[in-house]
Amino acid sequence: MQAARVSVALCTYNGAAFIDEQLASIAAQGDLVAEIVVADDGSSDDTLTRVRAFGQALLEGGSPIELRLLDGPGGHGVTKNFERAVSACRHELIALSDQDDRWLPGRLALQVQEFDARPELLLLSADARLVDATGRPLGATLLQTLEVTADTRSALADDPFGTLLRRNLVTGATVVFRRDLLPLALPFPREWVHDEWLAMMAAVRGQIALLEQPVVDYRQHGNNQIGVKPPTLANKVRRVLQPRGERNRQLAERAAILADRLADAGLDAPRQAAVQQAAAQKAAFERARAELPPARWRRLPGVLGLLRTGDYRRYASQGMTDVLRDLFQPA
Repeated sequence: MQAARVSVALCTYNGAAFIDEQLASIAAQGDLVAEIVVADDGSSDDTLTRVRAFGQALLEGGSPIELRLLDGPGGHGVTKNFERAVSACRHELIALSDQDDRWLPGRLALQVQEFDARPELLLLSADARLVDATGRPLGATLLQTLEVTADTRSALADDPFGTLLRRNLVTGATVVFRRDLLPLALPFPREWVHDEWLAMMAAVRGQIALLEQPVVDYRQHGNNQIGVKPPTLANKVRRVLQPRGERNRQLAERAAILADRLADAGLDAPRQAAVQQAAAQKAAFERARAELPPARWRRLPGVLGLLRTGDYRRYASQGMTDVLRDLFQPA
C-alpha cells in the first residue's frame, strides 16, 4: 500500500462534544492519511476552536497530515456540506467521516487493501459497532440492526443497482470511495442524502462492495441527524402504524431525479436504458403508493395491484412489511 493516499472528508456542525476523539482516531490511522478536510456548517459552539487546535498540534508535532478547514456562515445542510468537503479533497481515495464517531484501529489499512485488490472498485462500505454517547458498546452492529442478511449481501454483489434502488445499505461513516467517482456524482441533489447518492452512482457502474467487518464505532447519542433503531417488534409495529406522510412522494421524486441524471451517465446504451427504466419504474411505484386513498379499506385494490406486479418485491425497502404499512397506516 502506498502511503498518504487518503483524503478524509469530515463535516461538522456543533460537534464539540465528540470532535476531539474523532480527529484523534483519524490521525491514528497512520501514514495512509494525507489530509483531513473539515467542512463546518456554521457551528456556534467551540467546534472550530477545537479543530484549529488539533490542526496546530499536527503542525507542531511534525505530522505529515494536512488539516484544511472550510468554514463560513453555514446553511448548507448535510448533503451539500459533504459535497463541499469531497469536492475539496485532492487524493486518490476519499473517506467520509461524521463528527461524532470513532474510527477503529486499522480501519483505513483494511479498506485500502480492498481497493488495491480490486482495481475496478469505486466505493466500499462496511459494518460498524453501535456505541452509546460514552463510547460503550451497545452489543450490536449496524448491519445486524438493519437486518442485513447473507441473502441481502449476495443480492448487493449480484445486482448492486437494483438492490440499492430498493433499499439503502450504505452508511457514510463507513465509506471510502475513489475520487474517480466524483465526475459522475457531482453535484449532489439536495433531495438525496450524500452517502446514498454516492452509493447509487457507484452501483450504476456495478462497482460497489460491502465489508462485514466493523470499521468505526457508530455513536448513538440522541442527537444524531441520521441514526438507527433496533429491529424490535415494537419498533416494527410502530413503523407500520405511524401516520402516512410525504415519504413516498419524496422517494418518487428522488427516483425521478436519479433517472434524469442517468441520461448522461456515460454507460453503454443497453445498460443506460436498463437503469433509467428501473429508476422510472421505482418512481412510478412510489407515486402510486403516495396516492393511495386516505381510507384504509379503499387502499386494498391499489395495494393488491402493486403486489401482483411484483413491485413490492422489486422496489419496496421492507417487502411485505411495506404492504402492511400501506394497508394499515393512518392517514
